[in-house]
Amino acid sequence: MGKMDEAIIVVPRQQLFKDTIFHGLCQEKQQIENVMQQMEAHYTTMRRGDAEENEAYKQPIPYVVVRRGQAYFVYERLSAGGEERLHNKLSLGVGGHQNPCDQEDFTAILQENLLRELEEELTFDRSQPFTLTPVGLINDDNDAVGRVHVGILLILDVEPETNIQVRETDVLKGSWQKADELNQQYDRFESWSQFVIDTL
Repeated sequence: MGKMDEAIIVVPRQQLFKDTIFHGLCQEKQQIENVMQQMEAHYTTMRRGDAEENEAYKQPIPYVVVRRGQAYFVYERLSAGGEERLHNKLSLGVGGHQNPCDQEDFTAILQENLLRELEEELTFDRSQPFTLTPVGLINDDNDAVGRVHVGILLILDVEPETNIQVRETDVLKGSWQKADELNQQYDRFESWSQFVIDTL
């Protein structure tokens, strides 16, 4: 089975936003709670290949920004990697599609998927000390990628001695950068990362 045949979590766009659609990064507490409640109430599964083409549904993506003191983990998708739409773009967040798991509670599904994604993409070990803080939601309907995804933004704070690198060095390149360095390369970041950088 190819990755486009896997089952992923989706939410009908109409139920997700109702009358509260937004663009960019939303940090308004009540609106975040409303959207998260809609995710919990209406999430279902769909074949990934179908979901990528169906703008009537949004795929909720945990988007985790890794922070170590004043530095943020940045990675670049090299041209050898998948997701051609994002080649050579810089990204501040680690995220991926959510697969169904043994949990039914949406928050538990979210946590299991984001920890799995971090361990797959980075040399991250969930047994090491870390703090995970929900920050907001990201929506960008201006491009094909954004129209079928909605981001759940979280900050992962790790200890100063924690060593985190990318695992797939043939398709990804990672580095630690401070906020001023992020701003210097602003135009190279994909849109979700730009929304986050705007708030740092």
